[in-house]
Amino acid sequence: MEQEIKNPKTLMGTVISAKAKDTITVAVNRYVKHPKYKKYIVKTKKYLAHDAGNKKTVGERVTIRSCRPISKRKHFIVV
Repeated sequence: MEQEIKNPKTLMGTVISAKAKDTITVAVNRYVKHPKYKKYIVKTKKYLAHDAGNKKTVGERVTIRSCRPISKRKHFIVV
């Protein structure tokens, strides 16, 4: 029996690599206020996401959702 995640994390980002089979790399940007200087800076983090059939290409905006671990570093799927 497959368990469903109660509140899956949903992120929006840009595909930066689609070289691997059924896997894309998504860069997710977020604005964070610096604690001392009070200036907003852009933080970028890369996530690996499962893309069945390699349908996404580099440069596309995608939404990814957390799921069960698919491999060592892949914990998201393309919505």
